[in-house]
Order: sequence, then C-alpha cells, then structure tokens
Amino acid sequence: MAVANIQTYFSDIVELLKTHWPDNRLVNIVCHGHSVPAGYFATPFVDTFNAYPHLFHRAIKERFPFAVINVIVTAIGGENSARGAHRFQSEVLTHRPDILTIDYSLNDRQIGLQAALANWTQMIETAKDKGVKIVLLTPSWDNEQIECFNRSKQSTLEKHAEQIRMLADKYNLALADSFAAFERYAKEGQDVSELLSWPNHPNRDGHNLIAAELMRWFAAR
Repeated sequence: MAVANIQTYFSDIVELLKTHWPDNRLVNIVCHGHSVPAGYFATPFVDTFNAYPHLFHRAIKERFPFAVINVIVTAIGGENSARGAHRFQSEVLTHRPDILTIDYSLNDRQIGLQAALANWTQMIETAKDKGVKIVLLTPSWDNEQIECFNRSKQSTLEKHAEQIRMLADKYNLALADSFAAFERYAKEGQDVSELLSWPNHPNRDGHNLIAAELMRWFAAR
C-alpha cells in the first residue's frame, strides 16, 4: 500500500468540520506520545500553549471556524511506546477520538526498532479496528541527530523515522514527517539548534514546523 491520499483521507472529517450548528458535532483529536506532545520544553517546564497539539488546535480552528474541536493530550514525558501501548485502551481510546496522532520515536531509541514496531503496530491496529483516523509522526530532531547530520552519518533516530514511514505505507495512514521538516531546515544551511529549547525538545519554532506538517492534511478545499 502507500501513505494515505492527502486529498481524501480526512474528507469525511473535513466535511464535518465545515458543518455548522445545528448539524455539527464535537470532533475529538487525541495526541498520544512522549514529552514533545506533552509540552515539555526545558525540563521540567511544560509550555502547553506553545506545543504542537495546541498550535494544531488553533490552526485547525482558524481554518474551520464553525467546528467544535476538542484536542486531548494523552502524552506523558519520559514514556516510550511500550507504556503508551499498555495504556492505549484505558487512557486513549476511552476519549473516542476521531483523529489520533502518535509520536514516540525520540524515546523509542531506548527499546529498539523491533519492540517499537510491535508497540506501534498494536496501537495502529487497535485504533483502526475502532474506525479512528490516524496520523503517525516521525520524530523531531535533538542534539544527537544534529551531530549525526553534521557527520553525514545515519542515526538510530533516522532508522525509527524510516520505520514510521513504512508503517504509514503499510496501513495507508496519514504521515506528519517532522523528521523531514527538520532535515529540510538543516539542508537549507540553517542551524537546527535554533529550533530546540532543550537537548531533546523543540522550542516554539520547532513545534510550529510539526504543526505545519499536521495541517498539510487539512488544507483548505
């Protein structure tokens, strides 16, 4: 298969977002993952309103002013996908998401590609069985990735990004390629450290890049 069609994957939800009272309804977007969607900047500071779930919420509301949208963050700082999969039924699907984003790769380096693949697969298949539309996020960069890029060396983080792209292809899902957005920034000769608030957390500018990747799936049409 292939990554979902960017023009049609969210068509039914976009039509709902364009519908106004009294025919509209609440649309739930759940952002699942680790410290980045949780809003951690310079740990232990949590800057919720400059993190991409909030930026995405603002942007999608501006695009669809009639919509009633609830963005729920189920992310936990320090967590990898093993724990995220363990609490998936009780703490994520219980919110009855229309749209689900998954973002764990920065921390999945702790458990390795094979374990991460099993955890992501479990979450994807469980959510798909419930009819949830899914956006997989490749990781934002950190200092380790900047160093690997400067040395022209493939990093473990890049391998996780490739695995997420493979999963989006396999399951025909939406893909927000944060890794590629940071890579484009670096290839333009800009200093990626300017996008970081901490060695492994993006700042507002970095979160803006991620939110923009999400918004590509909700272009005006």
